[in-house]
Amino acid sequence: MFNKRTKIKDLLSWTPDGQEVTVMGWVRSFRNNQFIALNDGSTNQNLQVFAELGKFDDQLLKRFTTSASLKIQGHLVASLGKGQVMELKADHIEVLGDSDGEAYPLQPKKHSLEFLREIAHLRFRTNTFSSVFRIRHSLAFAVHQFFNDKGFVYLHTPIITASDAEGAGEMFRVTTLPFDNPPRNEDGTVNFTEDFFGKSTNLTVSGQLEGELGATALGEIYTFGPTFRAENSNTSRHLAEFWMIEPEMAFFDLEDNMNLAEEFIHYLISYVMKNNPQDLEFLSQRLTEEEKQLPQDKRSEMTLLEKLAFVNDNVFERITYTEAVDILLNSPAYKKKKFQYEVKWGIDLQSEHERYLVEKHFKKPVIVTNYPKDIKAFYMRQNDDGKTVAAMDILAPGIGEIVGGSQREERMDKLVERMEQMHVPADELWWYLDTRRFGTVPHAGFGLGFERMVQFVTGMTNIRDVIAFPRAPKQAEF
Repeated sequence: MFNKRTKIKDLLSWTPDGQEVTVMGWVRSFRNNQFIALNDGSTNQNLQVFAELGKFDDQLLKRFTTSASLKIQGHLVASLGKGQVMELKADHIEVLGDSDGEAYPLQPKKHSLEFLREIAHLRFRTNTFSSVFRIRHSLAFAVHQFFNDKGFVYLHTPIITASDAEGAGEMFRVTTLPFDNPPRNEDGTVNFTEDFFGKSTNLTVSGQLEGELGATALGEIYTFGPTFRAENSNTSRHLAEFWMIEPEMAFFDLEDNMNLAEEFIHYLISYVMKNNPQDLEFLSQRLTEEEKQLPQDKRSEMTLLEKLAFVNDNVFERITYTEAVDILLNSPAYKKKKFQYEVKWGIDLQSEHERYLVEKHFKKPVIVTNYPKDIKAFYMRQNDDGKTVAAMDILAPGIGEIVGGSQREERMDKLVERMEQMHVPADELWWYLDTRRFGTVPHAGFGLGFERMVQFVTGMTNIRDVIAFPRAPKQAEF
């Protein structure tokens, strides 16, 4: 039976004493016709397997090529070699799957991340990406653990929707109409009443609006699912398909929202530091080696492990948008014209501005609140000053914005007025407005881009390296 195998991660914690075990995995290397480095994906550490000379047929030995899969039965013994405390003395070896060692793209040498993106179907087999995706798993599990322990309800919001929650219009259309000759109205526009859903639909950009419906009945909910943006941004920070975590809470104001988001981030980091120490240590060393190629002023002041501990041990700085702009205007970077984008009240802060606040000025995560209403969405609660809304963004070292949220506008008249100003059709969102008609309450929520969180925890600089099969402009290969 295949499920009788022992995983290498578990086996490496044993004290070798002749135990009979069965392991299965892929060959990382085979040297001196005796020593197999075997890996099964449970850890970056390989198990050394000793195939005694003369015990196995030469034709079998020739099949122990890089990435060949093996089933090995043997006895666990203490190792005399340096670098490992144990090895498996093989009694029986079966080749489960051959591999053409010369054609195999992942030769035992250092490969660039750009090259590995071209073979994304195989990059899980590298130490870097096996660590990244084990950490991604831990973070996903921790998300559910955190909200479950707090009594939140996990709500599955639709992936196909007729609403544009962000109002940005950058959506992927979903249709069954023929592209070459769709039915048209008299004015020449496409007649979507003949489409599958009877109206124009698209892939969701956010589950927030539907999440609010759940929160105003169940109290506290969260969503965790894929979202889509048809934004033609070919950068290291953007994806067309990514995962979002969006809690929505009834009877919450902006301060409650900030407190929950900060606690959430601390929890996620703590969980990974406790459960993935080896993977974090490997990625921390990898990042340090990578930064040695950079000029001194471009290198991180802390290692990845130090940065995570530092973020976890510190209370986030909280400032208003107005204070943030003042800090930027008075900064040496602004006075020396080092910012690419202009700084003035009313702008949407750019990544370079966010990173300056976090990495240079405060040197820790920052929560910026009370943004100008003209750069924020229609559903955010309007402040009494008439200029700002009760919004908040959390900015993290290395990547800038990691969380965006707000107290939602619960006042019907204010919400409808804002929708009219921003040309959001109230008649299409009648169901959303019902939450304000029938027992409205103060409520709030936020969105955390899951890939940006994975980036932050793993130290990976390109967001395409923290999702298994990245979707971006002109990229949908795997």
